[in-house]
Amino acid sequence: MSKICNINEESLQMAAQIINEGGVIVVPTDTVYGVACDPFNEAAVAKIYELKRRPRTKALQILMSGVEDLEKLGLYLPSPLDILGKKFLPGGYSPIARAKKDSVASNLATLCKTNETDAQNDAKTQATQGVRVPDCPELMQILRVTGPLAASSANRSGNESADSVEEAFAAFGNEIPLYLNAGPTRSHVASTVVGADSSDKDGIVILREGVISESEIRNALSE
Repeated sequence: MSKICNINEESLQMAAQIINEGGVIVVPTDTVYGVACDPFNEAAVAKIYELKRRPRTKALQILMSGVEDLEKLGLYLPSPLDILGKKFLPGGYSPIARAKKDSVASNLATLCKTNETDAQNDAKTQATQGVRVPDCPELMQILRVTGPLAASSANRSGNESADSVEEAFAAFGNEIPLYLNAGPTRSHVASTVVGADSSDKDGIVILREGVISESEIRNALSE
């Protein structure tokens, strides 16, 4: 049977054990609830896609406790995404990080390969990964015991995102062993996903407009 638990020492240890054993849990964020697992575990990542009935062409994000986790994951934020990170992290900003060559990132089960052309490089394969540092104290408690987590919103693909642990449970029921409860989320709107794009006047592309508007993002670069 699944458990819905408030966040305390006991439930945090349960979460860490499930993640370490390749399982999946539900966690709160500052926007919507998410279903999460070890980002290096291919079977666990596949389980999220299976649970959500989500196409594998749609990438998962990695939830981090701070930008310093980028180094641990072998990732970095290209310019100007790093500049935006200083303004919008922690918060509802999801930049598309890039993998350092021959780094631990090559083992991330969530890493994406895309072809990109820029002014200095003819078409080359770039390994990328969407990342998040949510402004959510409860999630920070979780990440301190689990480490970074691969995640997607806690809903079946195409349905409304879960704003509460009850809505997440209604979506997945006993298919997920542990739901960590922090009450209703503050935003109810997903994060804004931003990539680097050298062909754009600001050097960015808005891949999904969410809680932070495109105008806020672009204005931050002109300040």
